[in-house]
Amino acid sequence: MPETLRIATRRSPLALWQAEHVAARLRAAHPGLAVELVPMTTQGDRVLDSPLARIGGKGLFVKELERAMLEGRADLAVHSMKDVPVELPEGLVIAAVLAREDPRDALVTARPGLDLDTLPPGARVGTSSLRRQCQIRARRPDLEVLDLRGNVGTRLARLDEGHYDAIVLAAAGLRRLGEAARIGRLLGTDELLPAIGQGVIGVECRADDARTRALVEALEHGPTRVVVEAERAVNARLGGGCQVPIAAHAVLERGVVVVRGLVGRPDGSDLVEGTASGRPEDAALLGRALAEDLLTRGADRILAALEESGGP
Repeated sequence: MPETLRIATRRSPLALWQAEHVAARLRAAHPGLAVELVPMTTQGDRVLDSPLARIGGKGLFVKELERAMLEGRADLAVHSMKDVPVELPEGLVIAAVLAREDPRDALVTARPGLDLDTLPPGARVGTSSLRRQCQIRARRPDLEVLDLRGNVGTRLARLDEGHYDAIVLAAAGLRRLGEAARIGRLLGTDELLPAIGQGVIGVECRADDARTRALVEALEHGPTRVVVEAERAVNARLGGGCQVPIAAHAVLERGVVVVRGLVGRPDGSDLVEGTASGRPEDAALLGRALAEDLLTRGADRILAALEESGGP
């Protein structure tokens, strides 16, 4: 294997951890394979003073990495699947998804022992996610939910400096960065429905790069692929992104896929939720069917209102 495999990655500590993890897995699967990281700073990393929903959504974290692959400067890119838009650029594919980490959100509080239900009225909760903001406001309209951007370390520092009483982060990211001890409480999927693809690392490469695709296939985790397909199909049918509070989470148990979905108004005043279940081979169909059900029960009204108003 004479050629070095080049991995495009963001420069954030979590992105670098994920890229190094994929590199280590590839070296273990293919002894003698040379792998190097190609770190990049994306538009999503550069612009930190505006909510993601207003500057283009999570796709801003992947565009530069995808351009590097299409231009031949990198062979593959490593992403958090929750950041990957449902529509990939022509010529690129998600060649592998790794086994899912904990998909739940985690509450990190300034004072120990608190959870969403016991935070005092008026407590300041930081999160940049419209999905989280919507569900938190629906559950606790008396809290002050504020935007919070930046990498995991930056967000924890803002909490420690007293700008917030609590923040919400992905449990997987905290664990991967060795910050599991900061988790005050894991929020069950019945309390805060996770983001689509949360906790999943995906590997993207050029569709016509047979060598890279063959090497990456060793990392594929079939059960995770099934649930991610179901979740992403929900979003594909709803046409949502960072600009709309959409959540979907699927599990595969005893040969059955169960996928839950949610669409809501950013202020939490209106939530539409649903569930669908079926065979693993029908995962994408299940996701689309769930999305159709949500639309018929009011999600179409919420999405139309957000589009008419130009977003949140």
